[in-house]
Amino acid sequence: MRSNASRMPAVDALKAIACVLIVLHHLAFYGPMADIAKPLMPALIEGLDIYARMAVQVFLVVSGFLFAAKFAPHGVASIKAPLNLLLQRYTRLVVPYSAALLLAVCCSAVAGVWMDHHSLSAAPDLPQLLAHVLLLHDLLDQEALSAGVWYVAIDFQLFALAILLLWLPGRFAGHHPWLKAAAPLLIGGMTIASLFGFNRDNLWDESAFYFFGAFGLGIMAWWASGRTYAGRWLGLLALLATAALAVDFRERIAIAAGVMLFLGLARASGFLNTLPVPAPLLALSRISYSVFLVHFPLCLLVNATITTLFPANPVINALGMVIALALSIAGGALFYRRIESYPFPNRMRLLFPAGVVAGGWLTALAAANFGG
Repeated sequence: MRSNASRMPAVDALKAIACVLIVLHHLAFYGPMADIAKPLMPALIEGLDIYARMAVQVFLVVSGFLFAAKFAPHGVASIKAPLNLLLQRYTRLVVPYSAALLLAVCCSAVAGVWMDHHSLSAAPDLPQLLAHVLLLHDLLDQEALSAGVWYVAIDFQLFALAILLLWLPGRFAGHHPWLKAAAPLLIGGMTIASLFGFNRDNLWDESAFYFFGAFGLGIMAWWASGRTYAGRWLGLLALLATAALAVDFRERIAIAAGVMLFLGLARASGFLNTLPVPAPLLALSRISYSVFLVHFPLCLLVNATITTLFPANPVINALGMVIALALSIAGGALFYRRIESYPFPNRMRLLFPAGVVAGGWLTALAAANFGG
């Protein structure tokens, strides 16, 4: 999710809108303010609950698009040290993620004093904390400490898988130079395997294989839009997506295909870099990862406060949802300045995962003692 798309305002607009939709989805899905406010606007809250989560597809396709732009802009990668790239990616993701996890543990403990609700996480134990900082919580069947943290793990898996697919041909191209051209074939093959296979089986939904269809469409949209006769190449991608939908219609894939076409056509026509986008959307795009990380714990606090003081007032609870959205954006902006973009020394960055394990464990002990 985190990327430098400052010279691509069309990408910024997508990220900003998707960010707001994800926050609203979690407010509608987890409640309890949404449950109380629902009689005022049942269609809107139900729509946010069911459909706004599809905004994740925007981030998946955009991530693939920007990945291709950085690591293989012409379809041929020259990746010499994949492990270094993985470590860099892990650090970039996990430093703010770790801080947000600790915030989530603390906010859940505080909110639990005021309300009893399914959106609250139980006090974490040491294996759960370790699984989270290693981005293995879903694969190890550990309960998530905050909404949306699954995406950070999937983002890292997708990055690792794509790097592997780009690196392998070059690794074995010493005696067979033609193998370097196989990288796009591997990416395309994995995309097809995901669209027609893995993404149709929920058994794989905790792995990158399930989501690579959308991510790969983003990668191939970048490649197709930079070629001669870009429209024809994008048409082939559209046919691929249409075939996948004909085999098994999935709304998430339909949205991913739409985003893929938008980005591809935007680049091919030139308005990817020239689309006029309001300054607030550009700013929100820049802090979207931070907003994504901190919004749920902040929304928990607003939920606990509003529903404790006004447990049966739908108007005030609807207003509380607006306040929670505004607080999430403001908190994300502060988090971006103080944590995500702050130039921490490398040694301190490595302390962040350790800090969330120690801090989360101490918070759990304090909550247990308080509860006792």
